[in-house]
Amino acid sequence: MTTTAEPQSGTRIGVLEGSPAAAEADAVVVGLLAGDGDPVLAPGAEEIDAAFSGELAALLALAGATGKAEEVVKLPARGAVAAPLVIGLGLGKPGEDGEVAADTVRRAAGTLGRVLTGINRIVVAKGVIPAAFAEGVLLGAYRFTAFKGDHGKAPVAEVLVAGADADELAHAAAVAEAVTTTRDLINTPPNALYPETFAARAAALAEAAGLEVEVLDDAALAEGGYGGILGVGQGSSRKPRLVRVTWAGGEAPARKVALVGKGITFDTGGISIKPAAGMDHMTSDMSGAAAVIATTVLAAKLNLPVAVTATVPMAENMPSDTAYRPGDVLTMYGGKTVEVLNTDAEGRLILADAMVRAAEDSPDYLVETSTLTGAQMVALGTRTAGVMGTEDLRDRVAALGRSVGEDAWAMPLPEHLRGELDSRIADLANVTGNRFGGMLAAGLFLREFVADGVPWAHIDIAGPSFNTGGPWGYTPKGGTGTPVRTLLALLEDIAANG
Repeated sequence: MTTTAEPQSGTRIGVLEGSPAAAEADAVVVGLLAGDGDPVLAPGAEEIDAAFSGELAALLALAGATGKAEEVVKLPARGAVAAPLVIGLGLGKPGEDGEVAADTVRRAAGTLGRVLTGINRIVVAKGVIPAAFAEGVLLGAYRFTAFKGDHGKAPVAEVLVAGADADELAHAAAVAEAVTTTRDLINTPPNALYPETFAARAAALAEAAGLEVEVLDDAALAEGGYGGILGVGQGSSRKPRLVRVTWAGGEAPARKVALVGKGITFDTGGISIKPAAGMDHMTSDMSGAAAVIATTVLAAKLNLPVAVTATVPMAENMPSDTAYRPGDVLTMYGGKTVEVLNTDAEGRLILADAMVRAAEDSPDYLVETSTLTGAQMVALGTRTAGVMGTEDLRDRVAALGRSVGEDAWAMPLPEHLRGELDSRIADLANVTGNRFGGMLAAGLFLREFVADGVPWAHIDIAGPSFNTGGPWGYTPKGGTGTPVRTLLALLEDIAANG
């Protein structure tokens, strides 16, 4: 048995050396495929089936199994195998190629990680995609208990996968750790996570991975002319920060990538205050910032040959006698002026400063992600991110997101909407006067702060970053960690293909 890294879930993942039928464990897991009638054992479970005289699928069917995706059915082993329990894990119907999609395995394993608590070890028979299973079960086992006195039953302590490659499992564990780090930051309440403490946590994560860190406080932001970050943050006693974290990319980085993430640690809407209902969800308004920090640290841990710098503006948007007002004009980093028509359109203001600063590094690509608009959820729902930007990079990001199970869809930047951002007294306004196309107008606003010739993409994760409903698959209630896996897929693709 070879054990890999352990993410925040506390669950260890490793390779099972030897027979799953003979392994000492609390349960052995076999994959089940849905057919026209009874479920069918996934390939790789033959040894376990033989221990049940070839009747395992039929016995699981008697226990209620159908093979439906994400179904978990338990069967007493009654001495047929070393483990006292056999678990049939539904993988659904295979595709036309006869294979089960990786994210189907990932979601099923996530469900297993959520429901298996209070046990020490499970072993998994061959027949699942090991890396997808490992990633899913680790993400499903995630719990956020930092502020609970009663932590409840712990998730499964150890998962051993038969026939897996140790390096693939180590990669999956590193990805899960980055996602759960992001979730932890999102789920931390805003009285504990505000610009100063968020910057400190980001710096600690980066320094532990050997990365270069720069933190600008409010005085340095004023000296540097970061009018967007300062304007949004001036209503709070908790002063804003700008954090930059850099992975140099090793000896021969293929490309240089700038990542930017929105770090509003709490958003009341400011003077344009939000309704009270659901305002507690605004603890998640720094999801983009958490994702790009965790992704940059992950790039270093995986030793990716891509230079990555995360530029992260952090502020708290509060109403007070010092808060910025509708009608104010802010001078952004780089000199453009913006008329504030709505103080609840604050994310684009801090991002504009950060994007201009990020472009000064002459990156080959600039990718920004943020919980930017409620209009994203109106257009695409709560699970699909909207991707805008330079056409080739936009489509590349959206396709890579879908490939790893973080649903994303390419969206246009219609030129006819740009005129609605014109201001009477400044270079542009922060919102249009039109309630339609709000996600697209926000993308057009951000485009104004992208340096000429730099391919860029904006990922609006207002819905996907924070699950307000019940858990599903490997997605918990609360912070989801989206789009860490999309960003990693992009960095790996850039490393391989430029």
